[in-house]
Amino acid sequence: MRPSLTRLVYRLPPTISRLSKVPVNAEEQVSVTGFVKSVRRQKRVSFAVISDGSSSQGLQAVFSNTSLINGLGRVTNGASVRLTGKLVESPGQKQDKELLVEATEILGECDPEVYPIQKQQLSLEHLRENLHLRTRTTQLAAVLRLRSHLMRLMLEYFDMQGFQFTHTPILTANDAEGAGETFRLAPISKQGDEFFGLPAHLTVSSQLHLEALASGLSRVYTLSPCFRAERSQTNRHLAEFWMLEAEWMDVTREGLQGICSFVEDSLKSFVCGVSSSDDYEVLWKNGDETRKKALESCLEKDWTRMTYTQAVKLLSDATPSTPFEFEPRWGAPLQSEHEKHLAEVIVRGPIFVTDYPKELKPFYMRENADGRTVACFDLLVPYVGELVGGSVREERPDVLAQKMEKNGMAGSEYTWYQDLRKYGGAPHGGYGMGFERLVSWLGGIDNVRECIPMPRSANKMLL
Repeated sequence: MRPSLTRLVYRLPPTISRLSKVPVNAEEQVSVTGFVKSVRRQKRVSFAVISDGSSSQGLQAVFSNTSLINGLGRVTNGASVRLTGKLVESPGQKQDKELLVEATEILGECDPEVYPIQKQQLSLEHLRENLHLRTRTTQLAAVLRLRSHLMRLMLEYFDMQGFQFTHTPILTANDAEGAGETFRLAPISKQGDEFFGLPAHLTVSSQLHLEALASGLSRVYTLSPCFRAERSQTNRHLAEFWMLEAEWMDVTREGLQGICSFVEDSLKSFVCGVSSSDDYEVLWKNGDETRKKALESCLEKDWTRMTYTQAVKLLSDATPSTPFEFEPRWGAPLQSEHEKHLAEVIVRGPIFVTDYPKELKPFYMRENADGRTVACFDLLVPYVGELVGGSVREERPDVLAQKMEKNGMAGSEYTWYQDLRKYGGAPHGGYGMGFERLVSWLGGIDNVRECIPMPRSANKMLL
């Protein structure tokens, strides 16, 4: 007989978010713990907004006995408090419920004169310098809740599609992208002793490990941290970021088009899932309406697909009226300005650019019959640029071996990867998506440094 647990044995007190959803019981006493976001003192009554970070809207606390707010250990901005009283319907228009405070406990005092998170508008740079406190702001707290919401949506979607969530290693001996932008682990002694017996790096991608896991589990995915030693300071780059990656056996034999269809369907489900949330509204409040409309309109149509060759031709045709800094030409990478023009001007929506020249892409992508391109795609979205990259993986042992040798990867440390083809390898494919870029797209956020709790970039690592 299998053991079962039919109820929660221990339950934490309800959060402010939970309290906002329960019916009011004027006879019941409740306690709320959180920090003070604002205080408004009047002669006969005072008000404070308390937040515990569980929702975009705090709880208004009403102090009819002003000694409860002005007494020893005053209730001030930033202070942590425990308030006890009656939860009632609010006569005000800005909130549905409010707490009539009967008892106050100061859990942590805060000097409002030096508190870094003041009520006025704070610059992004000021908040980046105060990472340990910036989640107390409305915007950054909404970003973290949106991340949490997205993770739940991803788990649900992949579970519905029959995938297994897997944990992939952070330490690795390989460079999946082959770009050489890895963080190297230092030897453990002055003699240069390698802890693992060979050079080790922080991972730039879980893809190769996911391919190994997919050979036994068929459909696998992960959401894990990745690291790139790239000194770029653009609003799209981080040295440490999170990547959603998936690999699966091509049971439908749809190849590249099947992967694109999967990505499109999953992203549309994520847009639908978050667009009804309060945090979505908070992040888009006073935002760019054109950008928001571009995001929401992507649900109404099939996303455009075109080859790299077609994209280069369209960009070349647009050159007379749009002087690009980098000339669009076949065989050269698409620059950010090219991606922006394709997604925001030509297509005005998400676009899959497929079949890039093989010289521009990593060794593991399947070579097409033309011998010049590989079966891959980049998904470009308005106002973000590249969001997803994926491909059919090279399953032919002889072709893969030639590619790896050409790329200087014929050593023993990659034998296992060729073994995946040698021992029953089957057609398969997958993709990777930067989680922070997804948050940026869904939340209308200009810089990915505001899409992650503690951003790391060149010459900058606080905490």
